[in-house]
Amino acid sequence: MTADGPLVGLDEAASRALIHPDRLSELLADLGNVPVAVPVLAVVLVYVSRRHRRTGTDHWWRPAVAAAVPMALVPALVVPLKLLTDRPGTPAVPPATGYFPSGHTATAVVAYGAAALLLLPWLRSALARRAVLALCAALNLGVALGLVRRGYHWPLDVVASWCLGTVLMTLLWQFLARGGRSQPK
Repeated sequence: MTADGPLVGLDEAASRALIHPDRLSELLADLGNVPVAVPVLAVVLVYVSRRHRRTGTDHWWRPAVAAAVPMALVPALVVPLKLLTDRPGTPAVPPATGYFPSGHTATAVVAYGAAALLLLPWLRSALARRAVLALCAALNLGVALGLVRRGYHWPLDVVASWCLGTVLMTLLWQFLARGGRSQPK
């Protein structure tokens, strides 16, 4: 399905135009690695939990747990999709399958996105909130660009993970907005 569908030709043409393996691409792609992105989320989970607890917020642990759930769901959703689609990699990687969707992209979207959502209520100014959202977007665009330019993934692998991550972040945002986020005092 993903190896011969109507978008494959466009995907391959976009990949050929964008691929340019270099050190910067490698570094950007690495921002989506679990050992990089998940610790960032973990630091924010601890920070926000401590802030909630210090202010005497009821259920101070709820926002952190809610944000950890989508991160735990990433491999539970991505791995079966990779097995189901069995998409081959780009010419820049050794012959293999299982590249669709991009696990690195999904990890980055969820880790950086959940961290941003948790931090937003604690930021006092609109400028600070915009800066956090801009940083989140920049990190995710950097990961995507790095993965495609390095040749680790086809562009559609990345887009599919953005879609998956958007669904997970929308669900988290809705949960937090409905009262799952205990308000700081």
